[in-house]
Amino acid sequence: MESFLNTKWIATAASIWIQCTSGASYTFGIYSPVLKSSQSYDQSTLDTISVFKDIGANAGILSGLLYATVTCRRTRLLTGPWVVHVAGAVQCFVGYFLIWASVVGLIRQPPVPLMCLFMLVAAHAQTFFNTADVVSGVENFHRFGGTIVGIMKGFLGLSGAILIQVYDTLCEGDPTAYILILAITPTLTSLLLMPLVKIYGTTTVDDKKHLNGFSSSALVVAAYLMVVIILDNVFTLPSWTRIITFMFLLLLLASPFGIAAKAHKDSERPSIETSPLMDDSEPMPTKYGEYHQIPGEPDRFKEVASSSNENLSNDHLEDGIDMNLSRAMLTVNFWLLFVAMICGMGSGLATINNISQIGQSLGYSTIERSSLVALWSIWNFLGRFGAGFLSDIMLHKGWARPLFMVITLATLTFGHLIVASGFPGNLYIGSVMVGICYGSQWSLMPTITSEIFGVRHMGTIFNTIAIASPIGSYIFSVRIIGYIYDKMATGEDNSCYGTQCFMLSFFIMAAVALLGFLVAFALFLRTRRFYRQIVLLRSRDS
Repeated sequence: MESFLNTKWIATAASIWIQCTSGASYTFGIYSPVLKSSQSYDQSTLDTISVFKDIGANAGILSGLLYATVTCRRTRLLTGPWVVHVAGAVQCFVGYFLIWASVVGLIRQPPVPLMCLFMLVAAHAQTFFNTADVVSGVENFHRFGGTIVGIMKGFLGLSGAILIQVYDTLCEGDPTAYILILAITPTLTSLLLMPLVKIYGTTTVDDKKHLNGFSSSALVVAAYLMVVIILDNVFTLPSWTRIITFMFLLLLLASPFGIAAKAHKDSERPSIETSPLMDDSEPMPTKYGEYHQIPGEPDRFKEVASSSNENLSNDHLEDGIDMNLSRAMLTVNFWLLFVAMICGMGSGLATINNISQIGQSLGYSTIERSSLVALWSIWNFLGRFGAGFLSDIMLHKGWARPLFMVITLATLTFGHLIVASGFPGNLYIGSVMVGICYGSQWSLMPTITSEIFGVRHMGTIFNTIAIASPIGSYIFSVRIIGYIYDKMATGEDNSCYGTQCFMLSFFIMAAVALLGFLVAFALFLRTRRFYRQIVLLRSRDS
């Protein structure tokens, strides 16, 4: 039993469960109406608070620095990913508990800046959970970085729909109680499972097979959630049915532990041995120009790597060195990624932050708006999981990973145009396109970061680039959507009804997404030689 609990498979299953409860920020649309009414906010004020939520959920520099510190320490005290999980758990409970106390009147109504701080702290916990789970996953499965990032980011995307099932089952339409659940559930889950999340230095020949098992589990959970959401939208399920469907959901979520048990059993068979070509005593190259000889590898690979390194741009460092944050920020590629993420993540996040208000302005019912928020998590998951999984496959076939970023940002442009159009049912189509394309950025960006800049400081670098998401969200949510909405709003409740409420805003965001497409295309052109000469060589011949 002890050997089973100390494997990278059980670490992956534990990380998945932590990810499944970490996406509280994606359900802001559930409790934002009660937050707005209880605190007497207008739309611009609510959007400002949501921006601080986005800053907290995406500005993970501190979590990246903490992870790099505690995983490089040589002493046993305060060492390992569990330290990052504890820091996240404390912030999660404190932040959401204070928001709940403000809504129910347990404490005096806080001024807007203080409420923004509560939201910032609550959402900031997500970056600590995410960094610990994603980076440890990449270190455990460095040959399949896109797949493991897709799995972790995918379950984080699904967590919104999972938490909404908790809301529907336990809260019965009471968003105030739901805020308290958000303070308790992620905190307890992470504290209970964090001892299992560790970094292991082994790579086996069956890694891809069992990772595909986790991927299949994610797809089954996503399909089940989508069916439940649609049925609830069509038939309005009674309470006893919700309880049954929720219990079955818990059984499905237990499947990763079953996959971990099977993987552990297979690893103990004499016929399944660690391949000398995958031995972790010498780390795999994580960026262009970094080379480590594999035992028995022909000298021609060294020659190719050496000759390729001569053609490197100044953005890449000498052999054997991972870029830290300061060195990465001096490169053009870092800023191309950053600008592309402002356009893609920022506009996508602004969409989910306002999807309830968009639905309300277009005459969607309360159930339909809740369904749109829940279904967004499914599309978000499909983007995160699909982009990581497919880009890994296509990478072996010669497709550079940034090309997927180019394709998804082009598609995002059309998604914003559909939302802007305001035709009947447009939100169902537009939310699918925007959700998938938004989610894909969260899988592609960390993986591309690890490949271009290295794994050692991956947590710090990708969390720094992720700041682009709240920056974009602030620009689009507050300065564009909120400003235009309040100009259009009439009546005592500061509400707006009709296609004119959000049409101009989404035309502007479509133009911005098009800019992101052009920037991503520039990144693709700059890195295609890198992917062709080094990453593809490693993938095919390692």
